[in-house]
Amino acid sequence: MQPYFFPYIGYFQLIDAVDKWIVFDVVQYIERGWMNRNRILSPNIEKEWTYIVVPAKNHDRDELISEVRIDDASAWQDTIRGQLSYYKKIRAPYYEQTVALFDEITTTRFDTISDLNVQTLKRTCEYLGIVLNCEICSNMSMDFSNVKGPGDWAFEISTQMGADTYINPIGGVALFDNERFRDAGIQLKFLKPGNIEYRQSRRAFVPWLSIIDVMMFNSPGTIHGMLKDYELA
Repeated sequence: MQPYFFPYIGYFQLIDAVDKWIVFDVVQYIERGWMNRNRILSPNIEKEWTYIVVPAKNHDRDELISEVRIDDASAWQDTIRGQLSYYKKIRAPYYEQTVALFDEITTTRFDTISDLNVQTLKRTCEYLGIVLNCEICSNMSMDFSNVKGPGDWAFEISTQMGADTYINPIGGVALFDNERFRDAGIQLKFLKPGNIEYRQSRRAFVPWLSIIDVMMFNSPGTIHGMLKDYELA
């Protein structure tokens, strides 16, 4: 998977479900994607959610994920911390622990957005008790000369690593040729999260926000239980 910034809980369910995680950073960086932003509760209840954003430096359109750098000209850490203070106002029970984790990660200076996100994943997994066995794709000696379309990347990584199973989020079903994987001796599975819901103070529940939101309202032990709420199709 591409390295996302404090992604939603389904991303961590996928990490928890696999033996090996590949940080997929060798493709074009997508503007307005999940690499440098995610969603948390908005103080404006009608809008429901708002973005938290890590600013990226100007870059070429075809720049790879691994190459896009953080723009530290603005105090983005302070901006996000200010946005997170709303959770204190609504008395989120795990506000202090979550902000402490955010501060621990973001007080370190990272050159690229990918580097920041990898550290975010590592520390969040440690906090939640998830085993993260990962490698960075750009640091591996992979041969992608046979990649012709979006579904080929996972096939090449899986075959070159000798995998017997590849798991992808359910939204990617249309990208993959199940017969091709089967002929290579690889089981192709898709993870579908359950209907995960929890109390967000006195507000109507807003689903699929950043893991930050989940951590604000739930203990690591409770979240660890949520991680098992999925189906493999």
